[in-house]
Amino acid sequence: MNPGRGIALKIASTFAFTLMLVCVKALSGRIPPGEIVFARAFFALLPIAAMLAWQGQAIGALKTARPWMHVMRGGIGLLAMALGFISLGFLPLPEKMAIGYAAPLIVVVLAALVLHETVRVYRWTAVAIGFVGILVILWPRFTVFVGGDAQGDAFFGAVLALVGAFFAATAAIFVRAMTRTETTASIVLYFSLIGTVLSAAVSLPFGWVVPSAGDAMLLVAVGLFGGIGQILMTAAFRYADAATIASFDYVSMLWGVAFGFLLFGDVPTGSVLFGGAIVVAAGIFIIWRERRLGLQRKRQRKAVPTGPV
Repeated sequence: MNPGRGIALKIASTFAFTLMLVCVKALSGRIPPGEIVFARAFFALLPIAAMLAWQGQAIGALKTARPWMHVMRGGIGLLAMALGFISLGFLPLPEKMAIGYAAPLIVVVLAALVLHETVRVYRWTAVAIGFVGILVILWPRFTVFVGGDAQGDAFFGAVLALVGAFFAATAAIFVRAMTRTETTASIVLYFSLIGTVLSAAVSLPFGWVVPSAGDAMLLVAVGLFGGIGQILMTAAFRYADAATIASFDYVSMLWGVAFGFLLFGDVPTGSVLFGGAIVVAAGIFIIWRERRLGLQRKRQRKAVPTGPV
């Protein structure tokens, strides 16, 4: 284990994923969302396939004991991605990213309801506080009937981003269940393969456009940055445990604020900054609490006699 390297890789992955979102936002309004989602899935296969070939896992990654689980996870993950991409056409980049931080909070709720994981009062309290932060972010958008069409569009975008966060959390629950039988390489590869097929099948009937040279490069970049982000994130788990690196997800907010301001002139409002800080604090507390519980369970296992008494 090398926690320092794991943290560096995790931060690098947040940078790659933010660049992906920057490209998506730059394409919004000119390229249909379904076409962007297809590019994200298809061109991500290039770095992912290269990584698997280099590691000698290309053939092994195709082996699966639960093919239909991959299909369901792929469909749900694709829906989450599409909703998130569409919302970028209506929201500033930092606001969309802040709303997306609801996903880890929703994962805790779904883990208790679906996977029957034990969630005690500390984490339930953190989840409740986190949702208060989400409400703080969304509150200005509730003036939809006062602010006119522009405000209505922003409200619609905020709802899409929140629903997208729910589906992203649902996809994460699928991944948790799949890790019992599936390898990381299999999960990553099948998501891009299934995403490519499903996104093309669903979006082609609604029409695609022939992109300009610049937009074509951005479409390729969406997939490449997404694939590279996945690789870096996967590599991070080789050098540090999940609890150590999970909190560094929130570094992406710094990238989002910087790129949003420099490239799109997006200045985060006070509600986004304050609400985002509440959500981040709640998320970090949940991560810290899960780490403490993990260490406690490890000590309890060591304390149990394993040999003859």
